[in-house]
Amino acid sequence: MTVRSNVAPSTIGVDLVDGGVVVQYLDGREVFYHGPPDPIEGSITTPPGKDVHVLVTEPDGVEGVMTYVNDRDTHDEILETTGVGRVMLEENDAEVLFPGVTVSTDAYSIRVEADLEAVDGRVFVFAEDEMSEHAYELVEPGGR
Repeated sequence: MTVRSNVAPSTIGVDLVDGGVVVQYLDGREVFYHGPPDPIEGSITTPPGKDVHVLVTEPDGVEGVMTYVNDRDTHDEILETTGVGRVMLEENDAEVLFPGVTVSTDAYSIRVEADLEAVDGRVFVFAEDEMSEHAYELVEPGGR
């Protein structure tokens, strides 16, 4: 079994469009996350067993950083060429992805928390597998 490591993200392009979010990788490819994202106040615990991707954008949503959480499938070199980061968490572990954004393990789920006063931008969480896709935006209480 190949060991996966943490990979620092790079700034990548983002396009907030009707029906979802387009992420533009450094290698020129794009991925479409179906939405629009459901607004969730402050934090979200994803459904168990999902692939979790966290996107933190600048306030206007044109650029951002994307991090995969506990992704065991993607090789380090691929992440580095796309600009996507990765963080690997152990059981009962937590990691700051971006100032104001923390991810932690919660049984078979991932919890993403955002202190939106500390984040100068927007925080999106995508949780997906072969069966379903979920898109969320973490917002202030009574937010957007």
